[in-house]
Amino acid sequence: MRGFLASSIGVTCAAALALPLTPPAAASVRPALGAEAARSGATVTVGSASRRADAETPVPGSTQSLPLVPLTRDRSAGTPTEQGLPRRDVRHFSLVGVVWDDPATELHGRVQVRTRAVATGTWSGWQDVETHNAEHAADPGTAESAAGGVRGATAPLWVGDSDGVQVRVTAEGADPDPGATKPKSEAPEPKPKSEAAEPKPKSEVAEPKPKSEAQAPKPKPEAAEPKPESEAVAAKPKPKPKPEPEPEEGEQGGDDAAVDGTAVTPLPAGLHLELVDPGDPAQSEPGPRPGSLNPETLGSAESLAASAANAELAPLGATEIPALERAETEREMLTLRGSELTEEQRAKPYIGPRPRIVTRRGWGANESWRERQFAYTSKVKAAFVHHTASGGKYWCTQAPSLIRGIYRYHVLSMGWRDIGYNFLVDKCGNIYEGRAGGVTKAVLGAHTRGFNSNSMGIAVLGSYGSTKPTVATVNAISRLTAWKLGLYGANPRGKTYLTSGGGNLFRKGRNVRLNVISGHRDGFSTECPGRLLYAKLGTARASAARLQGR
Repeated sequence: MRGFLASSIGVTCAAALALPLTPPAAASVRPALGAEAARSGATVTVGSASRRADAETPVPGSTQSLPLVPLTRDRSAGTPTEQGLPRRDVRHFSLVGVVWDDPATELHGRVQVRTRAVATGTWSGWQDVETHNAEHAADPGTAESAAGGVRGATAPLWVGDSDGVQVRVTAEGADPDPGATKPKSEAPEPKPKSEAAEPKPKSEVAEPKPKSEAQAPKPKPEAAEPKPESEAVAAKPKPKPKPEPEPEEGEQGGDDAAVDGTAVTPLPAGLHLELVDPGDPAQSEPGPRPGSLNPETLGSAESLAASAANAELAPLGATEIPALERAETEREMLTLRGSELTEEQRAKPYIGPRPRIVTRRGWGANESWRERQFAYTSKVKAAFVHHTASGGKYWCTQAPSLIRGIYRYHVLSMGWRDIGYNFLVDKCGNIYEGRAGGVTKAVLGAHTRGFNSNSMGIAVLGSYGSTKPTVATVNAISRLTAWKLGLYGANPRGKTYLTSGGGNLFRKGRNVRLNVISGHRDGFSTECPGRLLYAKLGTARASAARLQGR
Protein backbone atom coordinates (compact mmCIF):
# COMPACT_ATOMS: atom_id res chain seq x y z
CA MET A 1 0.00 0.00 0.00
CA ARG A 2 1.70 3.10 -1.06
CA GLY A 3 1.37 6.35 0.79
CA PHE A 4 0.59 9.63 -0.87
CA LEU A 5 1.27 13.26 -0.18
CA ALA A 6 -1.37 15.94 0.08
CA SER A 7 -0.57 19.61 0.07
CA SER A 8 -1.14 21.32 3.39
CA ILE A 9 -2.21 24.40 1.48
CA GLY A 10 -4.95 22.40 -0.20
CA VAL A 11 -6.22 21.25 3.16
CA THR A 12 -6.12 24.81 4.39
CA CYS A 13 -8.15 26.15 1.50
CA ALA A 14 -10.74 23.39 1.76
CA ALA A 15 -11.21 23.97 5.47
CA ALA A 16 -11.35 27.71 5.05
CA LEU A 17 -14.18 27.41 2.53
CA ALA A 18 -16.11 25.19 4.94
CA LEU A 19 -15.88 27.61 7.85
CA PRO A 20 -18.20 30.56 8.36
CA LEU A 21 -16.61 33.97 8.23
CA THR A 22 -17.15 35.74 11.52
CA PRO A 23 -16.27 39.25 12.57
CA PRO A 24 -13.43 39.66 15.02
CA ALA A 25 -14.45 39.45 18.65
CA ALA A 26 -12.43 40.24 21.74
CA ALA A 27 -10.99 37.31 23.65
CA SER A 28 -9.67 37.21 27.17
CA VAL A 29 -5.96 36.96 27.71
CA ARG A 30 -5.06 33.53 29.10
CA PRO A 31 -2.17 31.09 28.82
CA ALA A 32 -2.45 28.95 25.71
CA LEU A 33 -1.41 25.96 27.77
CA GLY A 34 -3.09 26.84 31.02
CA ALA A 35 -3.07 23.44 32.64
CA GLU A 36 0.60 22.94 32.06
CA ALA A 37 1.07 25.53 34.75
CA ALA A 38 -1.78 24.53 37.03
CA ARG A 39 -1.08 21.24 38.77
CA SER A 40 -4.02 18.86 38.30
CA GLY A 41 -4.62 15.20 38.90
CA ALA A 42 -6.19 14.31 35.63
CA THR A 43 -6.94 16.64 32.76
CA VAL A 44 -4.63 19.04 30.96
CA THR A 45 -7.01 21.87 30.17
CA VAL A 46 -6.00 24.15 27.37
CA GLY A 47 -9.28 25.75 26.36
CA SER A 48 -10.57 25.60 22.79
CA ALA A 49 -10.62 29.38 22.44
CA SER A 50 -7.04 29.91 23.48
CA ARG A 51 -4.81 31.60 20.87
CA ARG A 52 -1.30 32.86 20.27
CA ALA A 53 -0.40 36.08 18.54
CA ASP A 54 2.80 34.62 17.09
CA ALA A 55 2.14 31.06 16.03
CA GLU A 56 5.53 30.87 14.35
CA THR A 57 7.37 30.95 17.68
CA PRO A 58 4.91 29.72 20.32
CA VAL A 59 7.74 28.38 22.47
CA PRO A 60 11.33 29.59 21.98
CA GLY A 61 13.25 26.68 23.52
CA SER A 62 16.70 25.60 22.32
CA THR A 63 18.87 22.60 21.50
CA GLN A 64 22.49 22.46 22.62
CA SER A 65 24.45 19.95 20.53
CA LEU A 66 27.76 19.02 22.19
CA PRO A 67 30.31 16.72 20.47
CA LEU A 68 31.48 13.86 22.67
CA VAL A 69 35.19 13.28 23.30
CA PRO A 70 37.17 10.10 24.10
CA LEU A 71 37.21 9.22 27.79
CA THR A 72 39.45 6.14 27.68
CA ARG A 73 43.01 6.76 28.84
CA ASP A 74 44.65 4.50 26.26
CA ARG A 75 43.76 6.02 22.91
CA SER A 76 46.37 4.13 20.91
CA ALA A 77 44.04 1.21 20.20
CA GLY A 78 42.14 3.10 17.47
CA THR A 79 38.51 4.04 17.95
CA PRO A 80 37.91 4.86 21.64
CA THR A 81 35.61 2.45 23.45
CA GLU A 82 34.20 5.17 25.69
CA GLN A 83 33.22 8.70 24.82
CA GLY A 84 31.46 11.39 26.79
CA LEU A 85 31.79 14.69 28.57
CA PRO A 86 32.91 15.52 32.11
CA ARG A 87 30.61 17.47 34.38
CA ARG A 88 29.92 20.92 33.03
CA ASP A 89 27.59 23.88 33.37
CA VAL A 90 25.17 24.37 30.48
CA ARG A 91 22.10 26.41 29.63
CA HIS A 92 18.77 25.12 30.94
CA PHE A 93 17.42 21.91 29.40
CA SER A 94 14.90 19.23 30.35
CA LEU A 95 15.42 16.39 27.87
CA VAL A 96 18.59 14.63 26.70
CA GLY A 97 19.58 12.24 23.94
CA VAL A 98 22.61 11.18 21.93
CA VAL A 99 22.75 11.31 18.13
CA TRP A 100 25.29 10.18 15.54
CA ASP A 101 25.95 10.55 11.82
CA ASP A 102 24.70 7.34 10.17
CA PRO A 103 21.08 6.29 10.92
CA ALA A 104 21.85 2.80 9.58
CA THR A 105 24.46 2.28 12.31
CA GLU A 106 23.25 1.03 15.69
CA LEU A 107 24.83 2.03 18.97
CA HIS A 108 25.79 -1.24 20.70
CA GLY A 109 26.67 -0.21 24.21
CA ARG A 110 25.47 1.82 27.13
CA VAL A 111 24.61 5.51 27.40
CA GLN A 112 24.40 7.10 30.84
CA VAL A 113 23.89 10.68 31.98
CA ARG A 114 23.98 12.64 35.20
CA THR A 115 22.22 15.97 35.49
CA ARG A 116 22.06 18.82 37.96
CA ALA A 117 18.59 20.02 38.96
CA VAL A 118 18.01 23.76 38.75
CA ALA A 119 15.67 23.77 41.73
CA THR A 120 18.05 22.08 44.20
CA GLY A 121 21.52 22.36 42.66
CA THR A 122 22.09 18.65 43.35
CA TRP A 123 23.37 16.05 40.90
CA SER A 124 21.39 12.95 40.04
CA GLY A 125 22.87 9.48 39.96
CA TRP A 126 23.77 7.87 36.64
CA GLN A 127 20.67 7.31 34.52
CA ASP A 128 20.48 4.94 31.56
CA VAL A 129 19.33 6.24 28.18
CA GLU A 130 17.55 3.79 25.87
CA THR A 131 19.96 3.05 23.00
CA HIS A 132 17.74 0.82 20.88
CA ASN A 133 15.68 3.39 19.01
CA ALA A 134 16.08 2.59 15.29
CA GLU A 135 12.88 0.54 15.33
CA HIS A 136 10.93 3.77 15.93
CA ALA A 137 11.45 5.08 12.42
CA ALA A 138 10.12 5.45 8.89
CA ASP A 139 9.98 2.33 6.73
CA PRO A 140 13.18 1.39 4.84
CA GLY A 141 13.46 2.89 1.39
CA THR A 142 10.88 5.63 1.95
CA ALA A 143 11.58 9.29 1.27
CA GLU A 144 11.62 10.11 4.97
CA SER A 145 14.12 7.38 5.88
CA ALA A 146 16.39 8.34 2.99
CA ALA A 147 16.41 12.09 3.67
CA GLY A 148 19.89 13.55 3.86
CA GLY A 149 19.56 15.03 7.33
CA VAL A 150 18.39 11.87 9.13
CA ARG A 151 20.68 10.76 11.96
CA GLY A 152 20.94 7.79 14.28
CA ALA A 153 19.79 8.46 17.83
CA THR A 154 18.97 7.09 21.24
CA ALA A 155 15.54 7.55 22.71
CA PRO A 156 15.14 10.89 24.51
CA LEU A 157 15.20 10.95 28.32
CA TRP A 158 13.21 13.48 30.34
CA VAL A 159 15.27 14.76 33.29
CA GLY A 160 13.40 17.91 34.28
CA ASP A 161 14.76 21.45 34.47
CA SER A 162 18.56 21.10 34.65
CA ASP A 163 21.65 23.24 34.14
CA GLY A 164 24.50 20.75 34.47
CA VAL A 165 25.33 17.50 32.69
CA GLN A 166 27.80 14.64 32.51
CA VAL A 167 27.61 11.80 29.98
CA ARG A 168 29.44 8.59 29.16
CA VAL A 169 28.89 6.26 26.20
CA THR A 170 30.55 2.86 26.61
CA ALA A 171 30.91 0.42 23.73
CA GLU A 172 29.45 -3.05 24.17
CA GLY A 173 32.01 -5.36 25.74
CA ALA A 174 34.21 -2.53 27.05
CA ASP A 175 34.72 -1.69 30.71
CA PRO A 176 34.16 1.96 31.67
CA ASP A 177 37.38 3.80 32.37
CA PRO A 178 37.39 4.66 36.08
CA GLY A 179 39.40 7.77 35.32
CA ALA A 180 36.69 9.00 33.01
CA THR A 181 33.85 8.73 35.49
CA LYS A 182 35.72 10.17 38.48
CA PRO A 183 38.61 12.46 37.42
CA LYS A 184 41.36 13.31 39.88
CA SER A 185 40.22 16.90 39.97
CA GLU A 186 36.81 15.77 41.06
CA ALA A 187 36.40 14.70 44.67
CA PRO A 188 33.75 12.09 45.43
CA GLU A 189 30.44 13.74 46.05
CA PRO A 190 28.16 12.87 48.95
CA LYS A 191 24.85 11.48 47.80
CA PRO A 192 22.52 14.44 47.26
CA LYS A 193 19.37 14.64 49.29
CA SER A 194 17.24 14.52 46.18
CA GLU A 195 18.60 11.04 45.44
CA ALA A 196 18.04 9.70 48.92
CA ALA A 197 14.50 10.90 49.36
CA GLU A 198 12.04 12.81 47.27
CA PRO A 199 9.22 14.04 49.49
CA LYS A 200 5.82 14.36 47.99
CA PRO A 201 4.44 17.87 47.50
CA LYS A 202 2.35 19.05 50.40
CA SER A 203 -0.47 19.78 48.04
CA GLU A 204 -1.00 20.12 44.35
CA VAL A 205 -0.54 23.85 44.60
CA ALA A 206 2.78 23.40 46.36
CA GLU A 207 4.42 21.43 43.57
CA PRO A 208 7.51 23.20 42.21
CA LYS A 209 6.77 24.69 38.80
CA PRO A 210 8.62 26.84 36.31
CA LYS A 211 7.96 30.51 36.90
CA SER A 212 6.30 30.89 33.51
CA GLU A 213 3.71 28.30 34.44
CA ALA A 214 2.69 29.69 37.81
CA GLN A 215 -0.19 31.95 36.73
CA ALA A 216 -2.32 29.57 34.69
CA PRO A 217 -5.86 28.68 35.77
CA LYS A 218 -6.34 25.41 37.61
CA PRO A 219 -8.09 22.83 35.41
CA LYS A 220 -11.00 20.68 36.54
CA PRO A 221 -9.60 17.38 37.85
CA GLU A 222 -10.95 13.99 36.75
CA ALA A 223 -8.62 11.70 38.67
CA ALA A 224 -5.55 11.89 40.85
CA GLU A 225 -2.31 12.38 38.94
CA PRO A 226 0.38 9.73 39.38
CA LYS A 227 3.54 10.94 41.03
CA PRO A 228 6.71 11.12 38.88
CA GLU A 229 9.03 8.17 39.42
CA SER A 230 11.75 8.81 41.99
CA GLU A 231 15.42 8.07 41.51
CA ALA A 232 15.66 6.14 44.73
CA VAL A 233 13.29 5.64 47.66
CA ALA A 234 10.55 8.19 48.17
CA ALA A 235 10.04 9.67 51.61
CA LYS A 236 6.83 8.99 53.51
CA PRO A 237 4.15 11.26 52.06
CA LYS A 238 2.53 13.89 54.18
CA PRO A 239 -1.16 13.38 54.94
CA LYS A 240 -3.38 14.45 52.05
CA PRO A 241 -7.15 14.34 51.58
CA LYS A 242 -6.77 12.33 48.34
CA PRO A 243 -3.50 10.40 47.98
CA GLU A 244 -2.10 10.31 44.47
CA PRO A 245 -1.73 6.88 42.86
CA GLU A 246 1.74 6.19 41.58
CA PRO A 247 3.47 3.42 39.63
CA GLU A 248 4.71 0.64 41.89
CA GLU A 249 8.30 0.57 40.65
CA GLY A 250 10.66 3.40 39.73
CA GLU A 251 12.40 3.39 36.39
CA GLN A 252 14.58 5.57 34.22
CA GLY A 253 14.70 5.51 30.45
CA GLY A 254 16.69 2.29 30.51
CA ASP A 255 18.12 0.14 27.78
CA ASP A 256 15.95 -2.50 26.16
CA ALA A 257 18.95 -4.82 25.80
CA ALA A 258 21.60 -5.39 28.43
CA VAL A 259 25.28 -5.09 27.57
CA ASP A 260 26.68 -8.60 27.58
CA GLY A 261 30.37 -7.76 27.42
CA THR A 262 31.23 -10.54 24.95
CA ALA A 263 33.05 -8.35 22.40
CA VAL A 264 34.00 -4.72 21.97
CA THR A 265 31.81 -3.07 19.33
CA PRO A 266 32.97 0.23 17.80
CA LEU A 267 30.91 3.26 18.69
CA PRO A 268 29.17 5.14 15.86
CA ALA A 269 30.93 8.15 14.35
CA GLY A 270 29.85 11.69 15.10
CA LEU A 271 28.42 11.22 18.59
CA HIS A 272 26.77 14.36 19.97
CA LEU A 273 24.88 15.01 23.18
CA GLU A 274 21.60 16.83 22.52
CA LEU A 275 20.28 18.97 25.39
CA VAL A 276 16.72 20.04 24.63
CA ASP A 277 14.91 22.92 26.28
CA PRO A 278 11.26 22.62 25.18
CA GLY A 279 10.64 26.25 26.08
CA ASP A 280 7.88 27.87 28.11
CA PRO A 281 4.29 28.19 26.91
CA ALA A 282 3.65 31.48 25.17
CA GLN A 283 0.94 33.75 26.48
CA SER A 284 -2.05 34.18 24.20
CA GLU A 285 -2.92 37.63 22.99
CA PRO A 286 -6.36 39.17 22.47
CA GLY A 287 -7.76 38.21 19.09
CA PRO A 288 -10.77 36.93 17.23
CA ARG A 289 -12.63 33.88 18.43
CA PRO A 290 -12.05 30.49 16.77
CA GLY A 291 -13.75 30.27 13.39
CA SER A 292 -12.63 33.67 12.16
CA LEU A 293 -10.03 33.82 9.43
CA ASN A 294 -7.83 36.62 10.70
CA PRO A 295 -4.36 35.72 9.37
CA GLU A 296 -2.62 37.76 12.05
CA THR A 297 -3.81 35.40 14.79
CA LEU A 298 -3.82 32.16 12.81
CA GLY A 299 -0.14 32.62 12.01
CA SER A 300 1.79 31.05 9.17
CA ALA A 301 0.53 28.83 6.38
CA GLU A 302 1.92 25.82 8.25
CA SER A 303 0.04 26.73 11.45
CA LEU A 304 -3.16 27.35 9.52
CA ALA A 305 -2.82 24.06 7.63
CA ALA A 306 -2.21 21.99 10.79
CA SER A 307 -5.32 23.46 12.40
CA ALA A 308 -7.40 23.24 9.21
CA ALA A 309 -6.70 19.50 8.98
CA ASN A 310 -9.09 19.14 11.95
CA ALA A 311 -11.59 21.75 10.79
CA GLU A 312 -14.42 19.19 10.59
CA LEU A 313 -14.03 18.55 14.32
CA ALA A 314 -13.07 21.89 15.87
CA PRO A 315 -12.74 25.57 14.92
CA LEU A 316 -9.51 26.90 13.44
CA GLY A 317 -7.08 27.66 16.22
CA ALA A 318 -8.68 25.27 18.71
CA THR A 319 -6.32 23.86 21.33
CA GLU A 320 -8.44 20.81 21.93
CA ILE A 321 -11.01 18.66 20.16
CA PRO A 322 -13.86 18.05 22.63
CA ALA A 323 -15.24 14.63 23.47
CA LEU A 324 -18.55 13.53 21.98
CA GLU A 325 -21.27 11.17 23.15
CA ARG A 326 -21.86 7.91 21.28
CA ALA A 327 -24.82 9.15 19.23
CA GLU A 328 -23.00 12.33 18.20
CA THR A 329 -19.97 10.28 17.18
CA GLU A 330 -22.08 8.00 15.00
CA ARG A 331 -23.61 11.00 13.21
CA GLU A 332 -20.16 12.48 12.72
CA MET A 333 -18.89 9.19 11.28
CA LEU A 334 -21.69 9.20 8.69
CA THR A 335 -20.72 12.76 7.76
CA LEU A 336 -16.99 12.07 7.53
CA ARG A 337 -16.98 8.62 5.94
CA GLY A 338 -20.56 7.99 4.82
CA SER A 339 -19.66 7.39 1.17
CA GLU A 340 -17.16 4.68 2.16
CA LEU A 341 -19.45 2.76 4.52
CA THR A 342 -21.40 -0.38 3.65
CA GLU A 343 -25.15 -0.58 4.24
CA GLU A 344 -24.46 -2.75 7.30
CA GLN A 345 -22.03 -0.19 8.71
CA ARG A 346 -24.53 2.59 8.18
CA ALA A 347 -27.27 0.63 9.91
CA LYS A 348 -25.06 -0.29 12.90
CA PRO A 349 -21.77 1.61 13.08
CA TYR A 350 -19.27 0.06 15.46
CA ILE A 351 -17.44 3.05 16.86
CA GLY A 352 -16.59 4.32 20.31
CA PRO A 353 -17.39 7.86 21.50
CA ARG A 354 -14.86 10.39 20.31
CA PRO A 355 -12.41 11.16 23.14
CA ARG A 356 -11.07 14.56 24.05
CA ILE A 357 -7.82 15.25 22.16
CA VAL A 358 -5.32 18.06 22.81
CA THR A 359 -4.30 19.45 19.42
CA ARG A 360 -0.81 20.36 18.24
CA ARG A 361 -1.64 23.99 18.94
CA GLY A 362 -2.70 22.89 22.41
CA TRP A 363 0.68 21.39 23.31
CA GLY A 364 2.59 24.17 21.55
CA ALA A 365 4.00 22.72 18.30
CA ASN A 366 6.11 25.10 16.24
CA GLU A 367 4.69 24.25 12.82
CA SER A 368 7.56 25.89 10.94
CA TRP A 369 9.88 22.97 11.82
CA ARG A 370 8.00 20.14 10.14
CA GLU A 371 7.69 19.34 6.43
CA ARG A 372 5.07 21.53 4.79
CA GLN A 373 3.22 18.66 3.15
CA PHE A 374 1.24 16.01 5.01
CA ALA A 375 1.93 12.35 4.29
CA TYR A 376 -0.96 9.89 4.19
CA THR A 377 -1.46 6.16 3.82
CA SER A 378 -4.58 4.41 2.50
CA LYS A 379 -6.41 3.44 5.70
CA VAL A 380 -5.96 2.53 9.37
CA LYS A 381 -6.13 -1.24 9.82
CA ALA A 382 -4.09 -1.53 13.03
CA ALA A 383 -2.81 0.44 16.00
CA PHE A 384 0.70 -0.11 17.37
CA VAL A 385 1.21 0.80 21.03
CA HIS A 386 4.61 2.16 22.12
CA HIS A 387 6.33 3.70 25.10
CA THR A 388 8.60 6.69 24.56
CA ALA A 389 11.27 5.16 26.85
CA SER A 390 11.79 8.69 28.18
CA GLY A 391 11.45 7.78 31.86
CA GLY A 392 8.50 8.39 34.14
CA LYS A 393 9.72 11.38 36.15
CA TYR A 394 7.16 13.87 34.90
CA TRP A 395 3.95 15.38 36.17
CA CYS A 396 1.00 15.21 33.78
CA THR A 397 0.99 19.00 33.71
CA GLN A 398 4.50 18.76 32.21
CA ALA A 399 3.33 16.46 29.41
CA PRO A 400 2.96 19.28 26.82
CA SER A 401 6.58 20.30 27.55
CA LEU A 402 7.71 16.70 27.23
CA ILE A 403 5.93 16.35 23.88
CA ARG A 404 7.45 19.60 22.62
CA GLY A 405 10.84 18.22 23.64
CA ILE A 406 10.27 14.94 21.77
CA TYR A 407 9.01 16.87 18.73
CA ARG A 408 12.09 19.11 18.73
CA TYR A 409 14.35 16.06 19.17
CA HIS A 410 12.68 14.07 16.37
CA VAL A 411 12.74 16.94 13.87
CA LEU A 412 15.74 19.13 14.68
CA SER A 413 18.12 16.53 16.16
CA MET A 414 17.14 13.36 14.27
CA GLY A 415 16.09 14.99 10.99
CA TRP A 416 12.57 13.53 10.73
CA ARG A 417 9.75 15.25 8.83
CA ASP A 418 7.62 15.57 12.00
CA ILE A 419 7.12 13.88 15.36
CA GLY A 420 6.99 10.15 14.67
CA TYR A 421 3.84 9.11 16.58
CA ASN A 422 0.25 9.71 15.48
CA PHE A 423 -0.96 10.12 19.06
CA LEU A 424 0.58 10.38 22.52
CA VAL A 425 -0.96 9.52 25.91
CA ASP A 426 0.22 10.61 29.36
CA LYS A 427 -0.14 8.75 32.65
CA CYS A 428 -3.27 10.71 33.56
CA GLY A 429 -5.04 9.52 30.41
CA ASN A 430 -4.81 12.74 28.39
CA ILE A 431 -4.62 12.15 24.62
CA TYR A 432 -2.53 14.38 22.34
CA GLU A 433 -2.45 14.81 18.58
CA GLY A 434 0.92 13.75 17.20
CA ARG A 435 2.01 13.93 13.56
CA ALA A 436 0.17 16.66 11.64
CA GLY A 437 -2.46 15.91 9.01
CA GLY A 438 -5.74 15.47 10.89
CA VAL A 439 -6.73 13.13 13.71
CA THR A 440 -9.46 11.39 11.68
CA LYS A 441 -7.21 10.80 8.68
CA ALA A 442 -4.78 7.98 7.87
CA VAL A 443 -1.61 9.99 8.53
CA LEU A 444 1.61 8.13 7.69
CA GLY A 445 3.77 8.03 10.81
CA ALA A 446 7.31 6.93 11.70
CA HIS A 447 6.71 4.70 14.71
CA THR A 448 6.94 1.01 13.75
CA ARG A 449 9.74 0.37 11.28
CA GLY A 450 8.34 -1.82 8.52
CA PHE A 451 4.66 -1.36 9.41
CA ASN A 452 3.91 2.36 9.20
CA SER A 453 1.62 1.95 6.18
CA ASN A 454 -2.06 1.39 6.97
CA SER A 455 -1.48 1.74 10.71
CA MET A 456 -1.26 4.33 13.46
CA GLY A 457 1.19 4.67 16.34
CA ILE A 458 0.16 5.50 19.92
CA ALA A 459 3.03 6.37 22.27
CA VAL A 460 2.59 6.35 26.04
CA LEU A 461 4.87 8.89 27.69
CA GLY A 462 7.23 7.04 30.00
CA SER A 463 9.07 3.72 30.36
CA TYR A 464 7.15 0.55 31.17
CA GLY A 465 9.66 -2.27 31.40
CA SER A 466 9.27 -2.48 35.18
CA THR A 467 6.67 0.24 35.85
CA LYS A 468 2.98 -0.52 35.59
CA PRO A 469 0.90 1.76 33.35
CA THR A 470 -1.90 3.54 35.17
CA VAL A 471 -5.53 2.59 34.74
CA ALA A 472 -6.10 6.03 33.19
CA THR A 473 -3.47 5.31 30.54
CA VAL A 474 -4.96 1.95 29.56
CA ASN A 475 -8.44 3.47 29.46
CA ALA A 476 -7.18 6.25 27.17
CA ILE A 477 -5.70 3.69 24.77
CA SER A 478 -9.08 1.91 24.76
CA ARG A 479 -11.06 5.10 24.10
CA LEU A 480 -8.73 6.29 21.37
CA THR A 481 -8.60 2.97 19.51
CA ALA A 482 -12.35 2.38 19.85
CA TRP A 483 -12.95 5.67 18.07
CA LYS A 484 -10.16 5.85 15.49
CA LEU A 485 -10.28 2.18 14.47
CA GLY A 486 -14.08 2.46 14.36
CA LEU A 487 -13.80 5.18 11.70
CA TYR A 488 -12.14 2.57 9.47
CA GLY A 489 -14.31 -0.40 10.41
CA ALA A 490 -11.64 -2.25 12.40
CA ASN A 491 -12.51 -4.57 15.31
CA PRO A 492 -10.15 -3.98 18.25
CA ARG A 493 -10.34 -7.67 19.22
CA GLY A 494 -9.76 -8.85 15.68
CA LYS A 495 -6.81 -9.71 13.45
CA THR A 496 -5.64 -8.02 10.28
CA TYR A 497 -2.96 -8.37 7.61
CA LEU A 498 -0.23 -5.80 6.97
CA THR A 499 2.51 -5.96 4.36
CA SER A 500 5.98 -5.63 5.85
CA GLY A 501 8.16 -2.81 4.60
CA GLY A 502 11.23 -4.62 5.94
CA GLY A 503 12.54 -5.18 9.45
CA ASN A 504 14.29 -7.65 11.72
CA LEU A 505 11.26 -9.94 12.15
CA PHE A 506 9.62 -9.97 8.71
CA ARG A 507 11.21 -9.57 5.30
CA LYS A 508 10.01 -6.83 2.99
CA GLY A 509 6.86 -7.77 1.10
CA ARG A 510 5.68 -10.46 3.51
CA ASN A 511 1.98 -10.40 4.41
CA VAL A 512 1.84 -10.59 8.22
CA ARG A 513 -1.18 -11.45 10.38
CA LEU A 514 -1.29 -9.18 13.44
CA ASN A 515 -3.65 -8.13 16.20
CA VAL A 516 -5.60 -5.02 15.27
CA ILE A 517 -4.22 -3.55 18.52
CA SER A 518 -0.59 -4.69 18.63
CA GLY A 519 2.48 -3.81 20.63
CA HIS A 520 5.53 -2.49 18.83
CA ARG A 521 7.32 -5.78 19.58
CA ASP A 522 4.76 -7.65 17.46
CA GLY A 523 6.16 -6.03 14.31
CA PHE A 524 9.82 -5.59 15.27
CA SER A 525 12.18 -7.35 17.66
CA THR A 526 12.23 -4.86 20.54
CA GLU A 527 11.18 -4.58 24.17
CA CYS A 528 8.85 -1.67 23.30
CA PRO A 529 6.24 -0.90 24.65
CA GLY A 530 7.74 -2.40 27.80
CA ARG A 531 6.76 -5.68 29.42
CA LEU A 532 4.12 -4.29 31.78
CA LEU A 533 2.39 -2.07 29.22
CA TYR A 534 2.38 -4.91 26.69
CA ALA A 535 0.66 -7.10 29.27
CA LYS A 536 -2.26 -4.63 29.39
CA LEU A 537 -3.03 -4.70 25.67
CA GLY A 538 -5.53 -7.55 26.10
CA THR A 539 -7.47 -5.35 28.51
CA ALA A 540 -7.34 -2.46 26.03
CA ARG A 541 -8.63 -4.66 23.20
CA ALA A 542 -11.60 -5.93 25.21
CA SER A 543 -12.49 -2.47 26.51
CA ALA A 544 -12.21 -0.85 23.07
CA ALA A 545 -14.47 -3.51 21.55
CA ARG A 546 -17.09 -2.89 24.25
CA LEU A 547 -16.94 0.84 23.59
CA GLN A 548 -17.61 0.11 19.91
CA GLY A 549 -20.72 -1.84 20.90
CA ARG A 550 -19.34 -5.26 19.96
